[in-house]
Amino acid sequence: MSGKWLQLRWQHDPRLDAPARYRRACGYEAFVPDPLADRSLSLDGVLAGLVSEAESAIAALNDVARPALAPLARLLLRTESIASSKIEGMQVGIRELARAEAKMDAGKAAGPTAREILANIDAMELAVHEAAMADPFGIDDILAIHRKVMENSTNLHIAGRLRTVQNWIGGNDYNPCGADFVPPPPEYVADLLADLCAAIHDDLLPPVVQAALVHAQFETIHPFDDGNGRTGRALIHVVLRRREIATAYVPPISVILASSRDRYIEGLTDFREDRIDAWIDSFAVAAYRAARTASAYLDAVKELTEQWRALLSQTSDPRSDAAAWAIIDVLPAHPCITAPVAAAAIGRSRPQVYQALAQLEESGVLIPLTEAKRNRSWEALGLLELLEGLESGQPPRESGELPVPERTGA
Repeated sequence: MSGKWLQLRWQHDPRLDAPARYRRACGYEAFVPDPLADRSLSLDGVLAGLVSEAESAIAALNDVARPALAPLARLLLRTESIASSKIEGMQVGIRELARAEAKMDAGKAAGPTAREILANIDAMELAVHEAAMADPFGIDDILAIHRKVMENSTNLHIAGRLRTVQNWIGGNDYNPCGADFVPPPPEYVADLLADLCAAIHDDLLPPVVQAALVHAQFETIHPFDDGNGRTGRALIHVVLRRREIATAYVPPISVILASSRDRYIEGLTDFREDRIDAWIDSFAVAAYRAARTASAYLDAVKELTEQWRALLSQTSDPRSDAAAWAIIDVLPAHPCITAPVAAAAIGRSRPQVYQALAQLEESGVLIPLTEAKRNRSWEALGLLELLEGLESGQPPRESGELPVPERTGA
């Protein structure tokens, strides 16, 4: 990406609680990218073909979408959000995270990292279902996504606020001298974000190319003190939803980026150093792999739901309109489920829900996680094992005997 380098001076600060070398004045370079809106770009035949394949894979993923499969859409969105958090070093085991989500649904406390990752799921839902529909899409929509990203963080005071100081990537914690990359000074941020929003409204470029450029430009601007990566990856899906190639299912691109984090960082560096074709190539490959992997897992989850139905039929075989069948339909969106979540998801009465949960437990579809009589939660048989594979970016394994999860105690 073309732009300009600013030669700047970091001022001496004798009050700084740091080793003497970091209190000294020093020089550094900050990068201000050129505007992105209305940018023309010519792709060679090979790259144009790769972009077309990626877009076809995303479109094919979404061709199977229909209202009855809405829980699968949340499953993919959830997976994308978790992987995006993983890139930032926030890792919680998939089973631990699902149980933390069930705890929070029951009004209990969960660990800080789990809460922050779950907030990113909320932010991705906001980006895809609300912000992407905004007309016009503006800076306030970006701030709203960031506010969601940061709502369970320890530095909540920066949520939804553009930075007012210089930030940097790499180097030391005290000054930008020697940093790997220094984004634009704060006085450039608002104008650059306004231009970015204008670029999100463009439809001159292929959707995958537009998403790649918008994401890389946002990461180059780095407009927040924290939470830039998660917000910037949410913008990928804002673009794909607005361009109507990912109308129901988000391709979990962050899963692929997380599996090769060094290559992802190299790609962003390629963008900043005006090797844009290299970045688009890397991004398009990730988008293609994400869409194809997601399609395979949707098939695997649908096969798993049929196994659940068979188990239920073999035990209680409830009426065709029974709540137990309805709960099976929504289980892919809730790997660990509680009675209140089930009731909200299927819109049935509390007695019907509790009867259905008992039937599903008896059939082995739901595994109780505790022996407690109140605030109970259950895990869907085999689903978390599938999600572990999806979040690793690996193809689904052949179906077989499903393991039974351990209880967590009372």
